[in-house]
Amino acid sequence: MTIMQLFFTENIKGDLAYLDENDARHATQVLRRKVGDALQLTDGKGNLYDTTIVEVSKRGCVVSILKITEGSDRRTFGLHIGIAPTKNIDRFEWFLEKATEIGISEITPLICQRSERTVVKTERLRGVI
Repeated sequence: MTIMQLFFTENIKGDLAYLDENDARHATQVLRRKVGDALQLTDGKGNLYDTTIVEVSKRGCVVSILKITEGSDRRTFGLHIGIAPTKNIDRFEWFLEKATEIGISEITPLICQRSERTVVKTERLRGVI
């Protein structure tokens, strides 16, 4: 049984896709993937890409798309959650990760009157998602 990691990118051009610096570092240094290894990508639109790594650099990773599975089984409704960020940002990031995994389509951080965390870094949270 082969376990493949799923990565997200919107940077797809023709039969090539490009991973940003953070995802490329995770794939090549943390997971020790190298040229010729398989990865799976998603574009956030329900499409799944089976790919092979063709180039690795410090600024990113280039993969060749072998197969595209289009998201034809999408549901016709969306799920939206509004949640106040917790004081412990790790718990909030864990929530975002799990909510995304179960199919929540939209998450809105709410800053309430008694919120202990009044600032959220949206770029970091997008990376977690």
